[in-house]
Amino acid sequence: MTWQEIVLALGQILFLVALIPSIVTNDKPEIYTSVMTGLVALSISITYITLHIKLASIMAFLNFVAWSILAIQKHRQPKHLKKKRRAKPI
Repeated sequence: MTWQEIVLALGQILFLVALIPSIVTNDKPEIYTSVMTGLVALSISITYITLHIKLASIMAFLNFVAWSILAIQKHRQPKHLKKKRRAKPI
């Protein structure tokens, strides 16, 4: 395992940890954001695997899974929670 693989894997792990609050709370990103970011994470995972960077590929795939979970949660969210909250005029 090279130092580059370790750095790439650690970066993916940090991205994954940063998603945990969004997964466990009611605040979800827009569904299109989740889908697009998930697809990018999947393409990164595929790229890493073709470069034989196994650990980073696994971590990127887990990011794809996390973003997919967020997209599913947003899709299933009740409509009153999906609406954007507008700031009240002062």
